[in-house]
Amino acid sequence: MSLADQIAPLLPHLRRYARALTGSQKRGDAYVRSLLEAIIADEGILDREMEPRVALYRAFHAIWSTSDMDAAQPEEAADVEQVVSRRLSRMTPINRQALLLTAMEGFSNQEASVILAVDGAEVATLVDAALKEIDEQIATNVLIIEDEPIISMDLEQIVRDLGHEVMATVVTRDEAVNAIGARKPGLVLADIQLADGSSGIDAVKDIFSRFSVPVIFITAYPERLLTGERPEPTFLITKPFLQSTVKAAIGQALFFNAEQSAAA
Repeated sequence: MSLADQIAPLLPHLRRYARALTGSQKRGDAYVRSLLEAIIADEGILDREMEPRVALYRAFHAIWSTSDMDAAQPEEAADVEQVVSRRLSRMTPINRQALLLTAMEGFSNQEASVILAVDGAEVATLVDAALKEIDEQIATNVLIIEDEPIISMDLEQIVRDLGHEVMATVVTRDEAVNAIGARKPGLVLADIQLADGSSGIDAVKDIFSRFSVPVIFITAYPERLLTGERPEPTFLITKPFLQSTVKAAIGQALFFNAEQSAAA
């Protein structure tokens, strides 16, 4: 099997990880493109002795940790300290990197240690630290847009276990719009396909027309939304999901929202 054939099926999930890691579709996709360009220039950056997915994510981390897709042009970068500060403010701490790799991407602790180039025993400690940070996040109110009763109940329980409030649980686009009429949510969890044939994506567009809020989309077909060809979700969970996956996504979405609020 050629290298291209090995990599192609892995790219949708790498895009999802890159977006969650950077908090932005634009930045996440830019890093993935940079990685692919580097591979084209030198296939040797992928360790062919490793399992392909581990090797790809390891190479991605090498690109991500040493590049800045938002770096100012040289003539604009007189204040180096300011540029470095901006870069660091957008860096997901290593403990959250470990959590995203294990909880969202499904890597084992040992695989995550190879990707992050840390000691194998350290990953569990990093994940525990990330989970503690999530537990300590400021509580917010959450709008759930989900038409499957069992899934919506699971999401409600996860939200409450994290100390957040379920503002409302709705099953259609119209209900979502009505729900935000009286109160702004601090976070939205949205299914893609809703009960009446409406779209969770359209419901979120309606919400965005009124205000900005972090959104996590939930779908059984993530690869359909991870092509990198149009505006797409920054945070995306695959059905069926694990509680740890939802917890990691909520924590990361609120992490970047808090960073943006502090910078405003």
